[in-house]
Amino acid sequence: MLVFFSYTRNLLKPRSSSPLPFTSIMHMSQSTSIPKKQDRVRDHGFDNYMEAEKKTRKVLKFQSLILSQPSQTLPISRFDSLARRLGLGFKENEAAAYLLKFPHVFEIYEHPVLRILFCRLTQKAHLQIEQEKQALHAQLPDAVTRLRKLVMMSNTGRLRLEHVRIARKEFGLPDDFEYSVILKYPEFFRLFDARDARNKYIEIVERDPELAICAIEKVREREYREKGLDAEDVRFSFLVNFPPGFKIGKYYRIAVWKWQRVPYWSPYENVSGYDLRSLEALKRMEKRAVATIHELLSLTVEKKISLERIAHFRMAMNLPKKLKDFLLQHQGIFYVSTRGNYGKLHTVFLREAYRKGELIEPNDLYLARRKLGELVLLSSRKAKVDKELVSYRRDTEVDDIVCVRPDYMENDVKDFGVEYEIEHDGRREGYSLDSDFVSDDIDEAEDLDEKEDTV
Repeated sequence: MLVFFSYTRNLLKPRSSSPLPFTSIMHMSQSTSIPKKQDRVRDHGFDNYMEAEKKTRKVLKFQSLILSQPSQTLPISRFDSLARRLGLGFKENEAAAYLLKFPHVFEIYEHPVLRILFCRLTQKAHLQIEQEKQALHAQLPDAVTRLRKLVMMSNTGRLRLEHVRIARKEFGLPDDFEYSVILKYPEFFRLFDARDARNKYIEIVERDPELAICAIEKVREREYREKGLDAEDVRFSFLVNFPPGFKIGKYYRIAVWKWQRVPYWSPYENVSGYDLRSLEALKRMEKRAVATIHELLSLTVEKKISLERIAHFRMAMNLPKKLKDFLLQHQGIFYVSTRGNYGKLHTVFLREAYRKGELIEPNDLYLARRKLGELVLLSSRKAKVDKELVSYRRDTEVDDIVCVRPDYMENDVKDFGVEYEIEHDGRREGYSLDSDFVSDDIDEAEDLDEKEDTV
């Protein structure tokens, strides 16, 4: 028997005339026919990547500590106190022992004069840092273009400098981008202080129509030319690739097909002159939010960014308040991983940019950052680590490491290096690597407007 529903305040009539079950209609979004309430289905490829990145993130913090010293060395006895300041969660003496797990990154040696253990970076770690710096410098013109497109997506043509600074590494910007990018290109950017607040803003000088082309538009053109799809079907569609185990019912498949054909305004288009109160405008704005997040991820170096950093641009780009629920509504386009920081960090991936945990179109900066993850994953058994160094003890009266074997005097990096070089053609022996890595520090981001439970 056909059941018809009239418009109410909390229930909208579906666009299709075909009957839908009552339970399906009750969970419909007010502005689209895609079910709003969706259970998150885990994709272990992305989650395993985040688990590996958790190790890389800690290693990066220790790296920064060592490189911040004038001699680029630190005594082992200081790592415990410094780790507590960083909030890394180490117990007493655990921070020093943690360094021994990564002999391809950290080198433990005995100081020839002080006769205590020191730590410095290995040659391979220094080489990786230098390669990342070179790749960052080489892609700087592309980073300028990415920043221009990012500011153009805002409603007012301006973004807070602090919000861009927090996400600078995701967009391939150097640490001093305020001077090396913004002030260096006055024909593109303008930096000013807001009168009503103590905040600096980046403003676009002039909108370039050639830059107002979304990445998804290029994908649609390629799909149309290569696969010969119907132009009407791909005109407003997105690439959808659901995670393994995602249940796609008959009505859900129809809802997605309808949603793919809904027109929307471009993220670079100014919508201030439109009446956004109608149902059609709500549908377009919701799909425009999907396109905005899609373009935001496409502008990043590794096609991923934390959910907390996307929230920084929420007001400037008309994004929904409950971002996590909104992204879970479109699991075929995005993937939200809660792994890697005990559920406190949400990382959003662009699904179409990855295949089997690998970035489909890698760039030099991505590859340079990936090398650090390779060094972290290399087994400690493949390095010449003196096992007796692990048995050191801390004197209760002297804050120095003692009980070091007297004949351990080899300070040369070559004698402490790995037994063989890392293969760069993708063939590695003794370990498997199914995902990419990022070498950015996780800054303290602003909390989301509403704290969400970790699934």
